[in-house]
Amino acid sequence: MLELKEVKKVYNSFTLDVSLSVPKGQIVGLVGANGAGKSTTFKSILHLIRPRSGSIELFGTETMGRDLTKKERERLGVVLSDSGFFIYLTASDIMMVQRAMYPSFEKDRFLKLCRELEIPLDKQIKDFSTGMKAKLKVAAALCHKADLLILDEPTAGLDVIARDTVLDLLRDYLDEREDASILISSHISSDLESICDSFYMIHNGSIIFHEDTDVLLSEYAVLKVTDQQYNDLDKKYIIRVRKENFGWKCLTHKKRFYAENYPDAVFENGGIDDLVLMMVKGEVL
Repeated sequence: MLELKEVKKVYNSFTLDVSLSVPKGQIVGLVGANGAGKSTTFKSILHLIRPRSGSIELFGTETMGRDLTKKERERLGVVLSDSGFFIYLTASDIMMVQRAMYPSFEKDRFLKLCRELEIPLDKQIKDFSTGMKAKLKVAAALCHKADLLILDEPTAGLDVIARDTVLDLLRDYLDEREDASILISSHISSDLESICDSFYMIHNGSIIFHEDTDVLLSEYAVLKVTDQQYNDLDKKYIIRVRKENFGWKCLTHKKRFYAENYPDAVFENGGIDDLVLMMVKGEVL
């Protein structure tokens, strides 16, 4: 559905250099700290900025070096964290714009989502809360039968109940459209852990990690050991280490090996938050 190969973009002291892929029928997460390159990656895919080099293949066709066609844009559903609709429009206005832009726009679905997400139809967007604006962007992206959803922080500004509702909508979307795919970023790790098939981690403009979510949750762990335990530890399956007051934290992708051979060590099951902290702040042996 989407493949980036060595896509590079230089901004002063920042360099983006990204390779990733989104298979059909899967939800792929992109995680990283603020300024890591998530939004720049999304804008490169959408051709809102021009990468210097590399390859972007969308729906099986190379798009680097040219504008996206009208048909390609119609097959995309997009939410960007730093952009939105004109503030003096209403949701009803947005519906009319969407109908003009997308031949496959589903008016009834849009109205249904507005009801479910408690989006008023006749209130100007300038009077929306941050969360309401976020929900409107998601509703618009889901209503023209897009084959690929590009969602940059779609749940930002939402409370836990609204986030859960939006995530359920994304799950339902893929249930209805089995060949559709989603590339999503979020600062809320539990969102990604609950819906993503796999995810990439970006840091300082480069992908530093890629793993299936079920493997991460079942096989990864953070070991907490004393200095003496650390000295005695077989470190062949340790990915990152970090010095702490009590001793050491060690990130591993072989939890069973250490559980069987070092029963006195303290284990914390791996998660995206643990991964981000250890990959960014930990040291390579």
